[in-house]
Amino acid sequence: MADLNEQPGAAGLALNAEPLVPKVAIREGLLLFILAAIQFTNVMDFVIMMPLGPQLMRVFDINPQQFGLVVSAYTFSAAVSGFCSAFYIDRLDRKKALLGLYLGFAIGTALCALAPTFELLVAARVVAGLFGGVLGALVLAIIGDAIPEERRGAATGKVMAAFSIASIAGIPIGLYLASKTSWHAPFYLLAGLSLVVLAMAMKFLPQLKGHLTNAPHQKPHTVILNIIRNKNLLWALFMVVILQLAGFTVVPFISPYMVANIGFEETELSYIYLFGGLATVVTSQMAGRLADKYGKKRVYIIAALFSIIPILVITNLPRMEHYLVFMVTTSFFIVFGGRFVPAMSLITSSVEPKQRGSFMSINSSVQQAASGLAAFVSGMIVQKAADGRLLHFGTVGILASVATLISIFVIQRLKTVS
Repeated sequence: MADLNEQPGAAGLALNAEPLVPKVAIREGLLLFILAAIQFTNVMDFVIMMPLGPQLMRVFDINPQQFGLVVSAYTFSAAVSGFCSAFYIDRLDRKKALLGLYLGFAIGTALCALAPTFELLVAARVVAGLFGGVLGALVLAIIGDAIPEERRGAATGKVMAAFSIASIAGIPIGLYLASKTSWHAPFYLLAGLSLVVLAMAMKFLPQLKGHLTNAPHQKPHTVILNIIRNKNLLWALFMVVILQLAGFTVVPFISPYMVANIGFEETELSYIYLFGGLATVVTSQMAGRLADKYGKKRVYIIAALFSIIPILVITNLPRMEHYLVFMVTTSFFIVFGGRFVPAMSLITSSVEPKQRGSFMSINSSVQQAASGLAAFVSGMIVQKAADGRLLHFGTVGILASVATLISIFVIQRLKTVS
């Protein structure tokens, strides 16, 4: 395959050339497909922990706080690796960096599959987080490098649809395997699939060196100082923190709450993610296109305001017919994706290409730390009653709603620079 960086002196990749001829369109489509496949396995590894919560809490006899630790182990580990990678990631060919991180991620996932105890599972999640957390940042950096700003929202929506596809296919299959065998099975499946995607990426992913053109190597302290001195980037990082608090306080405990309080069987949880995924695979891409057409801030603000309703409803659900629960959970996932796509597209566009890899790594570090903090905080708020029910989930919903309102204020301060 031809090198995407066909003009050595160009500041960006050849993909940025206009007009977009069919050959370039094919290369762009293949690039996005590979990135989406990588993101699918990465997202699947992370989100499968939530629906496995009831089984893990039962098998290991752990409480909500310990389950929060399993989730947070990945995110805090990813936060550390994201911070460290910021100092050298922009010095590397994006392809080589992506392949190296993805191999480490596959190994970490395999270790999760092999973990026999709660303590070793936590350790394996730390290993997976070291590589998986940076992967997401690098994928977004590549989109920022390779796709023009006027198509970046749609491209981000396509890659972020990996979450929806993981919900439609990955999570139900993973939960089915877990219910028929054990919780180890989804991780065995993911490890094998990751090796297949790795081989595909090695063969078809082009060299991605456009960001290296005329880009001086900066010392670690310079990288950090450049971010601290840039008010726009500080707003972007604050946006990431608020966005995680607005969502990830709620997400980890949806499945445990459905089992303990609503009366779901563990095997029924897959339908929550199936219906939510089927909806968001369409709406996430729609949100990206609408963001490109009508403005990313406007689309985010509308989605954020609407998201408060399902947040408050899902965290206060009483026992009811399951089809009504599915309507609520599907609505939650739709607005969750609808606000995430334009937000991440704006954040990607808030930094210049020469700093994008470093900043997105720092951004990933902050995002993962905020996710871990959100899961930890909600784990401290949610309590398990003597009869097994989970208490105070409604308080978590109020916290997420307040964070959502704050995010609307923050996103209006963000500026697009590239």
